[in-house]
Amino acid sequence: MSEEVVRTHYSVAANTFYWFVRAAVAILAKVLFRLKIEGRERLPTAGPYIIAPTHRSNLDGFMISTISQRRIRFMAKDSLWSNRPSGWFFTTMGGFPVDREHADRQALRACGEVIEMGYPLIVFPEGQRREGPDIENLYQGPAYLAHKFGIPIVPIGIGGSATAMPVGAKYLRLHRIEFIIGEPINVAPSERRAKRSQVEATTDQLEKQLQELFDEAQRRVGTPNE
Repeated sequence: MSEEVVRTHYSVAANTFYWFVRAAVAILAKVLFRLKIEGRERLPTAGPYIIAPTHRSNLDGFMISTISQRRIRFMAKDSLWSNRPSGWFFTTMGGFPVDREHADRQALRACGEVIEMGYPLIVFPEGQRREGPDIENLYQGPAYLAHKFGIPIVPIGIGGSATAMPVGAKYLRLHRIEFIIGEPINVAPSERRAKRSQVEATTDQLEKQLQELFDEAQRRVGTPNE
């Protein structure tokens, strides 16, 4: 992970492109999926924090930046950087790659750089798109980062995206989507390094909140979990 990947968004052209794409996504999400976002007032207005959404569709990653008027960074699977045009697009939109098959220390360092620059950071705690009604077996990355840097985690339940574009789908269905932003999980910074017990406890708390938010979001869009 080069420093250039993390800092690319500083150029005027990249910044302009980001806000143009974000505006286009917001409009399309509203028109096509009647996207509703509840709980924006719970988002911190300054400083870094971890955005931890549920993940059932490729649409999640494209629409999540619309929750805030602040510039948001995100970590995504490294295959999105497999060619130059795709890599340029995702880097310019604030992304940086992670190897999901192995412990990726470079991606973790990139997360630290983003947090130290003061930006909100999206980390999907499920690690990849999943299917079914249960939020379980979360990765501990969001909790680890929260304790290491003493920043909050904001859980977000996304309802309807799995119906609009489930795993493996090639076409979209025009189904309503709703984001419910939950209460932030606030943690104290750890001395030297986060304790495993703290990280595990925070991950358990995040899992519980995400399940509640996901169930409610699904209910509101007419696709209750079974």
